[in-house]
Amino acid sequence: MQTLILPADASGIETAVSLLAAGEVVAMPTETVYGLAGHAFDEAAVLKIFAAKQRPSFDPLIVHLAEVKGMSLVWLAAEQLIDLAAIPASLRAPLDRLIKSCWPGPLTLVLPRHQRVPELVTSGLATVALRVPAHPVAQALLRQSFPLAAPSANRFGRVSPTAAAAVYAELAGRIPLILDGGRCDIGIESTVVGIDGEQLSLLRPGRLGQYALEVAAGCALSLNQPHPAEVRAPGMLTSHYAPATPVVLAATRADLPALLASHAGSPGVLLLSEPEPRLRALLSERRAVIELLSVTGQLEEVARRLFAGLRELDGRCDVIFAELPAAEDGLAHAIRDRLGKAAAQPHVLASSKNASQSSLGRTAK
Repeated sequence: MQTLILPADASGIETAVSLLAAGEVVAMPTETVYGLAGHAFDEAAVLKIFAAKQRPSFDPLIVHLAEVKGMSLVWLAAEQLIDLAAIPASLRAPLDRLIKSCWPGPLTLVLPRHQRVPELVTSGLATVALRVPAHPVAQALLRQSFPLAAPSANRFGRVSPTAAAAVYAELAGRIPLILDGGRCDIGIESTVVGIDGEQLSLLRPGRLGQYALEVAAGCALSLNQPHPAEVRAPGMLTSHYAPATPVVLAATRADLPALLASHAGSPGVLLLSEPEPRLRALLSERRAVIELLSVTGQLEEVARRLFAGLRELDGRCDVIFAELPAAEDGLAHAIRDRLGKAAAQPHVLASSKNASQSSLGRTAK
């Protein structure tokens, strides 16, 4: 199959809509990462998504929706997307506040599904993941078509793409079209919120942090406790977002010299900010390949460039040493989550003062 890359202009969008209507899949830009989109209610199209990504059937997809004025749980139920009766009455107002405040935007809500939603999309779960993207190209496609199931446009478990060229590197020959809408503004996947009994639960961290969501919802959110055998929503597997090159995490920048000393090969180093002269000299001495995500350590820029930085290092070194942000909340939480999953089995080298605290909850011994 030939894979075309077209500008995300009126002509490109028209071509994409025609392909989607014919049951094909199309890579589209969103504000988070590029998604591989197909008709959410066409099981043949959804199967093409799974096949192109080599994605296992147990990992559910996010259904993307066009923005509609006055969206609410009642509207979602009327569209036969969710089962409103299965949502606790105490959570309906908080969820409506999240919809009003955060859609369109980088928030996915996992809600009880309507029986109309194909089980293939939800991986047989009783819930469906829904999002209203803010990107104008994604919205143009959705307004002219139908709800789109759209996981990240990469092979399963690999680094999510934030540019059309990265999608092509992943899926060339597997899909007919990539719409080039430039680089993604946020650079990491959406925050995912679900229901846990009578509480809202943060299932996957993202650009919207726990505190901001609690303010928007007007209630507390619990933090999901990961369980290796349980996949409640997209992006919850232990290993994810991973380059082919092994990733090793450094709890602090001060731990990088020891990591470099322990490795005799050709290291790559993912830095959050400009290195001080002593570290730069050491990196030069070791001929390390450096990927600087932000000169000043600004977390929005770090997140925007995170996956592109991992892609840049992949294949240019035999190990990637990744510096973790010091904070553990907000956007830093999301960055730590993505790097931890990129490392698959995170071996975090922590300094003695941090021995009781790991970036992921426990420090490797």
